[in-house]
Amino acid sequence: MIPDWLEPIRDGAKSITVHDLTRFMPPEGSEARRGAVLMLFGDGRQGREVLLTERSHTMRSHPGQVSFPGGGIDPGETPHDAALREAWEETGLDPRGVEVFADLPELWLPPSNYAVTPVLGWWAEPSPVTTYSVEEVHAIHRVLVSDLVEPTHRINVRHPSGWLGPGFLIGEDRDVILWGFTAGIISRLFDHVGWTKPWDTERVRDLPDYMFRGEPPRNDFAPNTEFKERPGR
Repeated sequence: MIPDWLEPIRDGAKSITVHDLTRFMPPEGSEARRGAVLMLFGDGRQGREVLLTERSHTMRSHPGQVSFPGGGIDPGETPHDAALREAWEETGLDPRGVEVFADLPELWLPPSNYAVTPVLGWWAEPSPVTTYSVEEVHAIHRVLVSDLVEPTHRINVRHPSGWLGPGFLIGEDRDVILWGFTAGIISRLFDHVGWTKPWDTERVRDLPDYMFRGEPPRNDFAPNTEFKERPGR
């Protein structure tokens, strides 16, 4: 059973539409690959939190990107199966301690042609998490919800292409930028449920050079920045 403070998120997941989250829809007849990410909420030692991962800074694609655990759905898996498996592979999270309580609408990522289901979970029985896969994960961030709604931690992020989108400053020194697909989901879901506080939308930070490679973003979420498919899939 989820705690009372998560009820607005569960109710919001029922009422939010794909159009509230993105303006892009897959073309009719397209055969998008399917994926899932886990948006995991918990009660940590310092308060209510969300689990995020920071990709290895040595990866050839999207180094240093902050994201929900997630990846491609394997044959025979549901989005819930895939989200929990990926979280285990990336962080060592014990999926038996997670209560999945809602899904967000499936979101299409044009550059990679992925249709991604954000799976919402409650960390009912917390387990140790770490950089379980050091080849992929540089750091684990258990980000306080209070930090994500704190106005001084909100920014707009500017990509060299000129793309501008929502972002958050996270980490102990607020020197890690959360942006792109993950920041877009958090920002718009929190807007939808009324958790967002007024912030200075004129605050803009340029994306650090180490955090982008390849083609510039093409949609609201800068989707090519962090959703990945593992080698061999």
